[in-house]
Amino acid sequence: MTVRVVVIDDQTLVRQGIVGLLRLSGEVEVIGQASDGAEGLEVVAALRPDVVLLDLRMPILDGLGVLQALAAAGDRTPVLVLTTFPDDEALIAAMRAGARGYLLKDVSLDQLVDAITTLAGGGTIIQPSVTEALVRQLAGTSADVDPVGLAPEPLTARETEVLRLLSGGYSNREIAAAMFLAEGTIKNHVSAVLLKLGVRDRTRAVLRGLELGLIQR
Repeated sequence: MTVRVVVIDDQTLVRQGIVGLLRLSGEVEVIGQASDGAEGLEVVAALRPDVVLLDLRMPILDGLGVLQALAAAGDRTPVLVLTTFPDDEALIAAMRAGARGYLLKDVSLDQLVDAITTLAGGGTIIQPSVTEALVRQLAGTSADVDPVGLAPEPLTARETEVLRLLSGGYSNREIAAAMFLAEGTIKNHVSAVLLKLGVRDRTRAVLRGLELGLIQR
């Protein structure tokens, strides 16, 4: 089954490039596109895609406005933010507003398709370089305090398995070998686990998982 996608980006060449690349994949079907946020909301409401690819900086209504409007409407379509330049503040605002992932636009087609299918399956994709800062600020904590009172976002079955292997002290490389996945994919899953559990490192993720009954001692 292919993942149905809508692409929202005001840069025509960039948008058409993304659409053209995705059409080379047998796993993704682009069912609509829009050149600004307001038009994007109309397209999403009309076509009900599985995943939305969203630029942050756009005229009329920017990406953050789109995320806020979707949340206000109760639309839980997974949104993958695609941006040209990393901007921690913008990314944190986007994740607070409900984005499920973030990638730079210079990723490969395989990475983009993997991110889209991950979001469609209920997962989260976060750029590893910003994960720690993102987790701390989303949780509203200092470096020494974990948000144990926050209700975590549910983990997917694969993320739960990664957490279980983390509890055994395995490295990313060892987890990748055990799960027959690429090490980069495991890094993304670990980032997603940290974000969803609201913790800043692997040890705290394991402790939080034990506390919540996600894994057993």
